[in-house]
This record gives sequence, structure tokens and C-alpha cells, in this order.
Amino acid sequence: MNQEIAQIALVVKDYDEAIAFYTQKLSFILLEDTQLSETKRWVRVAPKGSHGTSLLLAKAANQEQESRIGNQTGGRVFLFLYTDDFYRDYTSMLDKGIHFTSQPRKEAYGTVVVFEDLYGNLWDMIQRKE
Repeated sequence: MNQEIAQIALVVKDYDEAIAFYTQKLSFILLEDTQLSETKRWVRVAPKGSHGTSLLLAKAANQEQESRIGNQTGGRVFLFLYTDDFYRDYTSMLDKGIHFTSQPRKEAYGTVVVFEDLYGNLWDMIQRKE
């Protein structure tokens, strides 16, 4: 048996502002942007160099979904972004106005910092120990 997680749906307010954030602020690649209907698009982004899971940017379709924007996990870190050069990416993200909720720290597994996306979802950026 061979399985993998292909996409993770991230509820967003607006497709274009989410695309701009992920491609301009986090330097992700826009993998796909397909119009499915008048109101729905299939939009996928992923970090440069990623060969696995991508984010599916899913525009909220009703009030209940809108209530989850920015807090899909009840305030816990939601997503984990691995990097091969922590301080390169940390400095770039600072320069682009990314909000960090903590200072970088060394842990047993590597260097880590928590940041917020444009809606307030929490992410860990991690450079794993070799």
C-alpha cells in the first residue's frame, strides 16, 4: 500500500489576497489556479522545492466556514514549514512584514520560530538538526 497526503485545505477570505500572501511574502509557488464555477476556484500553492503536500486555498463559502478563517485549529500551531536555511528565510520574512509570535529558539529537533499567516493561523518554521 502506498498513500500520501496530497493537499491540506486552508480556508481563506479571498483567493487573490491569499495567493499574493503565499507567493510574495512566503515565496511559495502557485501550482494551480483553475476556475471551477462563478465563485469557486481550485488554487494550490507550495513552498519552492516541495515535492509533496500542497496547500489548497479554499475560499469560505458560508458563515460557518468564515468563522474558521485564521483559527482552523483552535489557536494551536497549524502548519509546519521546513527550511534548509533558517536565518535566510527568517530574515526574508521579517523584511516582508511577516509577524512572528516568538523569537527563534534552539530545540532538540532544530531551530524553530512561530509566525502568523495573513489570517492569523499559526505556523512553525523549522530547520531540522542534521
